[in-house]
Amino acid sequence: MVPTSREAAQQLRAADLRVTRQRVAVLDAVATYPHTDAETIFGAVRIALPGVSRHTVYDILSALTSRGILRRIEPSGSSARYERRVDNHHHLVCRSCGVIADVNHATGEAPCLTGYDGAGFAIDETEVVFWGLCAACSPSEASRPQP
Repeated sequence: MVPTSREAAQQLRAADLRVTRQRVAVLDAVATYPHTDAETIFGAVRIALPGVSRHTVYDILSALTSRGILRRIEPSGSSARYERRVDNHHHLVCRSCGVIADVNHATGEAPCLTGYDGAGFAIDETEVVFWGLCAACSPSEASRPQP
């Protein structure tokens, strides 16, 4: 379910950020196009607010990410992507078309890798990316080689 502009405004206020049309438009764009890059978000915001600058959208993405309203992910070989889901979860990335899907946490609470001692680090977050082929890019069962 895509959050409403009213919910976006509440999130901004809760993070001590002023509610502006530009910020709400960025949140709306990220909700509409999850796991998308900044240029796509800029294009979507520009439709709603033709006068908005690229710099403004990038600044807003940075501010919303630093306040925990958005999550920034950077799959290998891809530009940074943004999403509104900021809870403990991972991602599945298609090696062929690049589509990204959410995967609920693999095990336990954050940082999500129980049993690892951290090699002396104080671990507060774990990022797991599963790679494979989405259903649209996978060869059909009939065309797969049989063992």
